[in-house]
Amino acid sequence: MLEIIKEPWPWYVAGPLIGLTVPILLIIGNKSFGISSSLRHICAMCIPANIPFFKYDWKKESWNLFFVLGIFIGGFIAAYFLSNPNAVIITPELSAKLATYGITDHTGLVPAQLFSWESLLTLRGFIMIVVGGFLVGFGTRYAGGCTSGHAIMGLSNLQWPSLVATICFMIGGFVMALLILPHILSL
Repeated sequence: MLEIIKEPWPWYVAGPLIGLTVPILLIIGNKSFGISSSLRHICAMCIPANIPFFKYDWKKESWNLFFVLGIFIGGFIAAYFLSNPNAVIITPELSAKLATYGITDHTGLVPAQLFSWESLLTLRGFIMIVVGGFLVGFGTRYAGGCTSGHAIMGLSNLQWPSLVATICFMIGGFVMALLILPHILSL
């Protein structure tokens, strides 16, 4: 059983399990799924300022904070107790392409040459971690939600803005991966 948990699950198992969160949340308490709103709840809880955006009853949404805490704890358990000690298997073509950018270590979940404290002090690492994080946060706020909220919950509810946001997320991902990322990696 432990070996099944340690291996990646195929899309036809993981996808329906993720998709089932939508009807479960709606049936249990008419709740919407999304992760980005939890940051707003934390700010509303912790910041005693008189900012209108944070003036609402965040206690009604405390279930979302427990959900995010569960994701954090689950990620910790998976990373430290259920991780696969073998290197991540990627295609030889991708490995050769990454080697041209100086990325050769595939032992972790993400390449240490890109995502580590040492790489944060480089221009490439700063762009990838800090600027990328800022752009994800800005895009989430601008789109009115994150990919999980729009692509999972919004599309399931047939919301037009979620379709537009998901299409824009996909186009942005393609542009980033194919046009912008090679330039950043070559820094």
